[in-house]
Amino acid sequence: MISEATPPVTLRAVVENGLCIGCGLCAALAPERWAMRMTDEGRLRPAPLTAENHDADAMILAACPGAVVEAEPRGTQSDPVWGSFTHMGEAWAGDADIRYRAATGGVLTALGVHLLRSGQARFILHCGADPERPMRSRWQISETPEQVLDRAGSRYGPSDTLAGIEAALARNEPFAVIAKPCDANALRARAKADPRLDRLMVAVLVMVCGGASDLGKSQAVLEELGLREEEVTLFRYRGHGNPGPTRIETRSGEAFEKTYLDMWADEAGWRIQSRCKICPDAIGEAADIAAADIWPGGAPMGEDEGFNGVITRSPAGQALLESAVAAGDLVLGRAHSPRDYDDFQPHQVAKKHSVAARLRGLASAGQPVFAHRGLRIDALDAGDAAQEEGTCARAKAGKFRETLPEAD
Repeated sequence: MISEATPPVTLRAVVENGLCIGCGLCAALAPERWAMRMTDEGRLRPAPLTAENHDADAMILAACPGAVVEAEPRGTQSDPVWGSFTHMGEAWAGDADIRYRAATGGVLTALGVHLLRSGQARFILHCGADPERPMRSRWQISETPEQVLDRAGSRYGPSDTLAGIEAALARNEPFAVIAKPCDANALRARAKADPRLDRLMVAVLVMVCGGASDLGKSQAVLEELGLREEEVTLFRYRGHGNPGPTRIETRSGEAFEKTYLDMWADEAGWRIQSRCKICPDAIGEAADIAAADIWPGGAPMGEDEGFNGVITRSPAGQALLESAVAAGDLVLGRAHSPRDYDDFQPHQVAKKHSVAARLRGLASAGQPVFAHRGLRIDALDAGDAAQEEGTCARAKAGKFRETLPEAD
């Protein structure tokens, strides 16, 4: 069993052992000690601003998704692979413009817009394109439906949405978060020590995640086109159709597009960060609602109108879904079963069954592994010796090793 593996005991150990995903929580909780910086490998990582204080950082480690990952069952149904849920089904944005412009069927954007229009939230904390460097992402606070839509669309690459969580809490207003599943894990863990989160955070919305790429994935696209990042005025990864093209525009007026399959068909070129390869919860079990791509077989066959899968994980998530449908902001299609999602997301099923072996491989190589609870890692263990041995070999070869960036 992997349950007895040793978790990292410092933030430095999280980063150096490839367990960091760059969520930004440390920079939010201790801005005087940590700041997010881009590494040479194209990853957002915390840079120490002062001499490291491991005792003071204990509060960060208690919620860091590189140190602990947990989920509580809050739905009315349960599945060994897909966890706790109340509803699984097809959905899309009721607004045709949102459905077209946002990623897939626009469910997360539509929910964000609905929360603002209905007054359930005063703002949304999420990420969007950096206006100065649109290939990169940064955390944003959107106060209007128009701002949410302007920032719609998937952002493949590093994102530190939780670097904005203290700024959000300081407003003392109800808000929602749209982020990655690992960010949701961190928020739930942090809520145990900070009651403001349960009081003010009305919803945590996530995408079912295939992994966060290094920025190098996007840089490789520019190199292929003979462009420099300074020339780019738009870098849209998804949207304007389903799945929609990756579109790049430049200061000189040029435009380039790559289809979704051209961009992502070769999994070997995804440049997924190390933490994602051992992720025990890429399906959003700690969220209120998770939205997913629902292409049969796991890949699109062409463009369509835009359809999401939607999974409600909590009473709050189910209530939000029903509220959005009643308002016409969301449209429900046919219901799904967990076995439908096995077909839509086969790589998630494979990861759920292989993560225990990968974590054992890390532990066998002498590396720390995050603590975990409620994610059925041991129960889903397929006992894949090849995965265990391969991960151990990669770890011993230094494939998981990283270096903390230096502060400016």
